[in-house]
Amino acid sequence: MNEQEELELIRQRKLQEIMARQQQAVVEEEQAKQIEAQRQMVLRQILTPEARERLSNMKMARPEIAEAVENQLIMLAQSGRIQQQIDDATLKQLLQKIIPKKREIKIERR
Repeated sequence: MNEQEELELIRQRKLQEIMARQQQAVVEEEQAKQIEAQRQMVLRQILTPEARERLSNMKMARPEIAEAVENQLIMLAQSGRIQQQIDDATLKQLLQKIIPKKREIKIERR
């Protein structure tokens, strides 16, 4: 084998590796989309439209807290502990319990 053939083999291997990584990334992305679609379907079933809107607003402001709330709600729904849809007021109470309290800062002038 001469150098040209060896270089061509190396190029082909690298190309195959890159293509395999791309295919794997596409599969992982598709799985993530399916999981997210399932999550949204469960949330549609257990939340009223107003509560879903509040949660989506929360997701824009504080994504980590919104995701934690979503996970909790989905676990509760899957375990059968949610008997009726969660309305906006109930979700608001839940968020108030979860969101850390802001400290009040007082500045005294002397």
